[in-house]
Amino acid sequence: MKILISTDIEGVAGVFHSEQVRAGNGEYERARAWMTAEANAAVQGAIAGGAEEILVNDSHGGFRNLLPDGLDERARLVLGKPRYLGMMGGLEEGCDAVIMIGYHSRSQGRGILAHTINSFAFARVFINGMELGEAGLYGALAGEMGVPVILGTGDDAFIEETRDIFPGAEWVQTKVAHGQGSGVTLSPAASRRAIAAAAETAVRNLKGDAPTPRPSNGPAAPQGGVSALGRPGGRKGAPVPFRIPAPIECRLQTQSSALADLFCMWPTLERVDGVTLRFTTDSMQSAVRTLNSLAAMSFMLR
Repeated sequence: MKILISTDIEGVAGVFHSEQVRAGNGEYERARAWMTAEANAAVQGAIAGGAEEILVNDSHGGFRNLLPDGLDERARLVLGKPRYLGMMGGLEEGCDAVIMIGYHSRSQGRGILAHTINSFAFARVFINGMELGEAGLYGALAGEMGVPVILGTGDDAFIEETRDIFPGAEWVQTKVAHGQGSGVTLSPAASRRAIAAAAETAVRNLKGDAPTPRPSNGPAAPQGGVSALGRPGGRKGAPVPFRIPAPIECRLQTQSSALADLFCMWPTLERVDGVTLRFTTDSMQSAVRTLNSLAAMSFMLR
């Protein structure tokens, strides 16, 4: 069994400020070490659950944040860009499931450091009428390839907006969001323990031999939420891929009319209004590649 662990940074325990996710300062160096440690916790848990091969995808910014010399030696690391599958790079090798570590709420959500792909460029992204953030977009890309998401970790806002599209997945709530840059977090050590336990359960569940869920040692969740281990009561069904049938219509709301002007230089994009455009394509992979290309174009206006 081969597992892809896609690791972002905004949902990592202890991360709240933009300086922590941007290279060039001491706070970032500590945050990338926490990010690497949470990836390692997922590796540890997945192997304990029966995974035989692990790929860890660095899925933040320039895709070169994880510390290779700090990575569990039982995993291989996917680094650098450009890459066609972006945050799902590694799936082309043939994986059985995806684990999302350190993910965050979509743009204009209420989560910590919420954004979708490019905070400068994109305000809202809709696929076939459904508003999605990075987890939804890339989860649908994985689903198109027949691969389910079996575990997601991040703050409560991320989990609340994402859990319904990944039935059967496990969840680890690393933080409770009080605002864009504030909230309550688990310690990095407690977050790692929760992630390792949830990853083990997620892989066992995928294999069909999940044990009865153990109680969490983490803080209680808000009413209607999840525990630090992300387990509501009772057994879950087997995880299933999140599939969005083609054709794919993407409706993109930009952060400014200038960005919409720029993006509509692309002949296949249709202007809807001052800040909104749309395009239609035949697959989620094409939609994600188009969005990533537009994000790269946006640097012309920075």
